[in-house]
Amino acid sequence: MTKPPLLLLLTALLLATPLCHAQTPGHQDLAVLKTVAEQFLLKEGAGLPGQVTVELRPLDSRMQLAPCPAPEAFLQAGARVWGNTTVGLRCSAPTAWKVYIQAKVSVLGEYVAAAVPLAQGQPIEQSQLVMLKGDLAALPTGVVTDMGQAIGRTSTMSLPSGAPLRLTGLKSKPVVQQGQAVRVVSSGAGFKVSAEGRAIGTAGEGQVVQVRTAAGAVISGIAQLGGLVEVMF
Repeated sequence: MTKPPLLLLLTALLLATPLCHAQTPGHQDLAVLKTVAEQFLLKEGAGLPGQVTVELRPLDSRMQLAPCPAPEAFLQAGARVWGNTTVGLRCSAPTAWKVYIQAKVSVLGEYVAAAVPLAQGQPIEQSQLVMLKGDLAALPTGVVTDMGQAIGRTSTMSLPSGAPLRLTGLKSKPVVQQGQAVRVVSSGAGFKVSAEGRAIGTAGEGQVVQVRTAAGAVISGIAQLGGLVEVMF
């Protein structure tokens, strides 16, 4: 006995319905995007001096993006990978789109701080310093993380006890003074010569200083201990 035409039509529609749903494209899983962004920031921050943790703000759950097989995370030009930052996510194919996620990257590590008040221009000793632990991303840029970077230098400003030290706020102890007689040492491939000169400026170890030679020529070199100025060719 054959089925009535109406019954055949209903049967065909019921069988076709699941296929239609299977062919309908879905939306991008926002949880995947969050994971991609987190892994990207952790990788970018791997070289920071401390334990890196990432906190991401959730994307708007109403956002509907086309599915992407390989979403790519990126930072905008000039954006930093620590502190409060923004990470971008984009898709190139099959449908191009771009979104941004707000993030906070913390770097838990040790930094150098003043154990006692430090006066401006005062030579810094190890007993005047202390290592503290905190979020380096929340501290001023260029904070000192190794006591060796501060011992023997002087602060360019007075610092209260507990204040973090910054590399830009430290001056090296001069090893060459303006007007001092120095020995200029020049070296290169297969030769090494030296000559007497007089420093035109003051410089700490490793800093550039100009020297006037006995012949009247002005040259630049790297100040070293013992009144030496090294010129490399």
